[in-house]
Amino acid sequence: MLYAANIHARDVADEWAIRAENWLAELEELQKPRRLRERNSNSLILAGHGNSLRVEKGALIIKHGFTHYPQKQECRRYFKGDLELPRIIVLLDGSGSLSFDVLDWLAEQSIALARIKASGDVAIVASGDGFAADQTKIDWQRETLACPKRRMAFVQDLIAGKLRNSIATLSGHLPQTVDTDAAIARAERGIAELGRPLDDLQQVRAIEGECASLYFRAWRHLRPQWKISKRYPVPDSWLTYRGRSSVHECKPENRRATDPINAMLNYGYAVIHSKLQVIAIADGYSPLLGIMHRQKRTSVSYILDMLEPERPRVDAAILDFVQSRTFTGADFILRKDGACRLSPQLARVVAQLV
Repeated sequence: MLYAANIHARDVADEWAIRAENWLAELEELQKPRRLRERNSNSLILAGHGNSLRVEKGALIIKHGFTHYPQKQECRRYFKGDLELPRIIVLLDGSGSLSFDVLDWLAEQSIALARIKASGDVAIVASGDGFAADQTKIDWQRETLACPKRRMAFVQDLIAGKLRNSIATLSGHLPQTVDTDAAIARAERGIAELGRPLDDLQQVRAIEGECASLYFRAWRHLRPQWKISKRYPVPDSWLTYRGRSSVHECKPENRRATDPINAMLNYGYAVIHSKLQVIAIADGYSPLLGIMHRQKRTSVSYILDMLEPERPRVDAAILDFVQSRTFTGADFILRKDGACRLSPQLARVVAQLV
């Protein structure tokens, strides 16, 4: 019995390793080639356990974490001013270490560092450009927030942009069905409604909410392709897309994804959130002065504003990815609380997509 159990455990580990290597190969294909004299535009995505960043003889040494066995640890060496330097380094969950020297080195080379939790939440973003506050832009944020008319105009334009991008995603990245047509029609009406004067923010939220409901209803026809395995069984709830909200939340929220598609969306949104925060800070805006979103004082509310029209673009990338791949249970981790998490190498691929 013990021998049989060992054989089964080895087979399971082998399948995990094969899937990890497959995603690693795909990650390489997603890398955009760098043109001569052009700075590398790809993000560096780190995952797994044992990530290490240190400065040695003036160079940055990065060792990737381990995600499966057997695996040869990948090591990169970057010199100052190297055109191969990434503009942002994203740490996806996992574990590891870095030193104060590394933070100084990254700041000197204008490289941002972002840490994203396994849940898809952004833990921290450290911009290599620092906070280059532009008083004119911060005054614009404050004045727009303080003036109800200007605030409404900003919010209406923001959500109208989101709806326009939603139409592009619905028409170009989903099968055309009755639900898709209904979602597009409602989004078009929503854009027209947002083009007229409205009294308060709740009206905008109501229009956005109705459009979002029909938008994700059109996703119900998604049927991800699965390679069914006894070693890695797949829950029935993963075979179709049931909606954006988590089935384990009392409120219609999606912070704790319970299916693969929502887990991928959370990661995608988190990566874009990190990049937008880096850009906003570098451009001189305050990430705390949100205009549509007004949450806790410590919340980067302005980044949530900027994220709204970008969400449908992330959706489009995830939709194309889901509909062109065959997954296995080894690509995901089902936690004891029912939450779904991506395997480390799949998470790297999803992060690179956006």
